[in-house]
Amino acid sequence: MGRAGTGTRGAAVAVAVAGLLLLLLLAGAPPAAAGDGKKSDVRLVSEQFSQSPQKLSFYSWYGSARLFHFRVPPDTVLLRWLLQVSRGGGPACTDVEITVYFRYGAPPVINPLDTSFPANTSVQPSFLIKMLQSNASVNISHPAPGDWFVAAHLPPSSQKIEVKGFVPTCAYIFQPDMLVLRAVEVFILEPDVPLPQTLLSHPSYLKIFIPENTRELRLELQGCATNGSLGCPVRLTVGSATLPRNFQKVLTCVSPSWACHLLLPSPPWDRWLQVTARSLAGPHVSVAFRAVAALTACRPWTLNSQHLLPSGTNQSCNASAGLLPPSPGSRGLGRSSGLGSGPFCLMSYPVLREDMDVVSVRFRPVDRVSMLVQSAVPSVLRLHLNTGMDSGGSLTVSLQANQTAVTNNTLVVVCVNAASPFLSFNTSLNCTTAFFQGYPLSLSASSRQADLVIPYPETDNWYLSLQLVCPESPEECEQTSVLVETALYLVPCLNDCGPYGQCLLLRRHSYLYAGCSCKAGWRGWSCTDNSTAQTVAQQRVATLLLTLSNLMFLAPIAISVHRLLLVEASVYAYTMFFSTFYHACDQPGEAVLCILSYDTLQYCDFLGSGVSIWVTILCMARLKAALKHVLFLLGTLVFAMSLQLDRRGAWNMMGPCLFAFVVMVTMWHLAHAAGGKCGLPAAAARGAHRALGLLAEAHVPLSDL
Repeated sequence: MGRAGTGTRGAAVAVAVAGLLLLLLLAGAPPAAAGDGKKSDVRLVSEQFSQSPQKLSFYSWYGSARLFHFRVPPDTVLLRWLLQVSRGGGPACTDVEITVYFRYGAPPVINPLDTSFPANTSVQPSFLIKMLQSNASVNISHPAPGDWFVAAHLPPSSQKIEVKGFVPTCAYIFQPDMLVLRAVEVFILEPDVPLPQTLLSHPSYLKIFIPENTRELRLELQGCATNGSLGCPVRLTVGSATLPRNFQKVLTCVSPSWACHLLLPSPPWDRWLQVTARSLAGPHVSVAFRAVAALTACRPWTLNSQHLLPSGTNQSCNASAGLLPPSPGSRGLGRSSGLGSGPFCLMSYPVLREDMDVVSVRFRPVDRVSMLVQSAVPSVLRLHLNTGMDSGGSLTVSLQANQTAVTNNTLVVVCVNAASPFLSFNTSLNCTTAFFQGYPLSLSASSRQADLVIPYPETDNWYLSLQLVCPESPEECEQTSVLVETALYLVPCLNDCGPYGQCLLLRRHSYLYAGCSCKAGWRGWSCTDNSTAQTVAQQRVATLLLTLSNLMFLAPIAISVHRLLLVEASVYAYTMFFSTFYHACDQPGEAVLCILSYDTLQYCDFLGSGVSIWVTILCMARLKAALKHVLFLLGTLVFAMSLQLDRRGAWNMMGPCLFAFVVMVTMWHLAHAAGGKCGLPAAAARGAHRALGLLAEAHVPLSDL
């Protein structure tokens, strides 16, 4: 009752704090206004999202972290996370540091143990906060709509083996609430159509749709005037905030003497782009301007199966020669530049997505494995990772160039980007688009293979761009092309966590993600960090010590057979057999032998250990044969039931054994006969069976309890 009351009071306090914070959020955020008059006021609405709390654990692997999945609605101008932590009231509850991570688009990639990642793995630093047992909040202005993830855990665990039920524990409960302010009226900025705006003391919210195959976006402010005079004290914030990296662009316009514009190469395709305009003038100062957006279209050269070149040829193609027709489905880029005119800007390869299993996808170009890479335009593959269930694995990219095609003066530059492809290879090789920093790779004569691993890729369309460059002699690339073989996969765990790890599928409500659980001292994201690993010799010695120690059962078996205690001998033989092979199977690394499934061997070992102690104590109680065998059977059934309920509960084994011990003491107290049922004098019987019980009990390790 006391615990239930504490939980009720904690829930009431949490609701009160959330309600108070929501009122502060509404009161503190100014109602964004734009335009002239009250009809142009942009009203904001508030929304609150919450999930059921989770009990935190001390960190040992990624499964120890508690994951929360939220969806931020479109047109959100302010996001506030309310983080609530509560704990129990026992003596074991102390103030501990709680680490909370935030990430947009995918679960956060964390490394609390400071372990190494596999080779060719690209990891960005995580955005995190550390907090004690107190409430905290995190504010994000103009967050990106879509999936947001929050992960939390306690400090790293001590790795001590503790018997369940005998060590006091403390429950730390964590619950994040998401409060948002969303604009219900946002001005639509159409391409090449000036949009008049008037700013006072509140910002103006705009958005423009970026269609597919957009190469460049230009935003410009025209006709700026402050209270009727020339001047343009306006700050433009373009794009949405993401974590851990934020690529929002800020344009500050002050002087009317120069054109105020912002140029964004490769903006994110097929989505709305948020634009916020704020006045830098003082209060009650009116600033008027016209916002103009211009889109530059990209004319794609889509290679269908009938247009693909044979794999064995090494031909050069002129991208501007029009050998292949442009994609007929690419339209609607506005009046800035027509799609049907102008040179091609990319060579698009159709990609087949093959779903193989949960968080397991294969991507390959249609009808072939190789891509033709030239110097005129980049070759682009689009990987569809936008289903909402693809961010819980690892994206692996493996590229290999033709050995005879790549010379000493040629270089194949590769960029892996989300939201839009990198197309500016002729001016830069940094793989940076408007709002994303891509992952660069390269293929050369000295290195014809390149690999990249991206753990937990963001939910989006990903693009693989390749182009041939000749740094020393550009004219040499004009008549050269290279065939590049691609192997593109989304896998739950890289290399299935290797020989010293196990890939486990984790779940938070309907969201699935994978993580590696390492053994034998190996650590790391994919169990590749061997800084604390056991050697093969250490593994074999540990396995032999655990398995050969079961030979101690031979002495009790021999004594039981000699005294015609066949039931007891059978139980000891059963326990020796399954304990030997359970410990042989319960080993990490190479020294492993499993004759049955791990779960079956574990259950049989735990059952045999408990029943061995049970029959030993009852045999020492000097019961009548009929009553003794009835208790043997009943005790075995009770053990089987209790192990099914909770296999690692200490009292499931100690309870029946204590009952048997009470029966033994009671029978000894009531017995007046000189000999026991076991066929020996009383003193000798007690000594022999006490030694038998000690041998059986000494075999049961604490881990089995």
